[in-house]
Amino acid sequence: MNATRNKIWRLGILSLFVLNLLLQSTEAAPKKPSFTTIDPPGTSYSGAYGINAAGEIVGFYLDDNGNPHGYLLSHGHFRTIDPPGTTFSSTTGINPAGEIVGVYTDAAFGAHGYLLSHGHFSTIDFPGAFYTYAGGINPAGEIVGVYTDANSGTHGYLLSHGHFSTIDFPGAFYTDAFGINPAEEIVGYYGDANGALHGFLLSQGHFTTIAPPVHLILVPTVSTLPGRSWVSI
Repeated sequence: MNATRNKIWRLGILSLFVLNLLLQSTEAAPKKPSFTTIDPPGTSYSGAYGINAAGEIVGFYLDDNGNPHGYLLSHGHFRTIDPPGTTFSSTTGINPAGEIVGVYTDAAFGAHGYLLSHGHFSTIDFPGAFYTYAGGINPAGEIVGVYTDANSGTHGYLLSHGHFSTIDFPGAFYTDAFGINPAEEIVGYYGDANGALHGFLLSQGHFTTIAPPVHLILVPTVSTLPGRSWVSI
């Protein structure tokens, strides 16, 4: 009787040990990524630029005439976002409060950044700039982007509490800022004197270059979409 009981105990302990191993192996197994195509209805060309913690997505799409429009995808529903009087537009960033930033061109083909907050559009123009683009927004409503000055110089900027400040990577001929987190850390890219583009992090006033081990020479080329240059090798 005791021998049978001991055998049952041993089998039970062994079973628990095997089950524990199986659970550990299941938890350790990496999850396969799941991709979802995002195309507003009736479009064949689109892109997604930003997403917030609620899963709301912003981006752009081309209509039948090839004109780009911004969109918001929220809870499975698409909504076109075009500031009043625009000819082209794109949405680029969204924060947890649902505030959206982007870029649009007016009838004179001037490019402007914008903020959409609580249903109200506000134009964002860096003072004296020829062109302004809004690329990212954090939970505090701080906005980063890029502008071109009267001498065709391209600079990043931060708009915080109504005040603009320029962001230039030291020694760069081109700087673009397009992301900012709750800690006010900013990411973007810059072009060096040799024409190479590099990523950067700006944290607590200090710049850090972000580059893969293999460096490529990249040449920015102007795309047909407003406010952003595509990068081709």
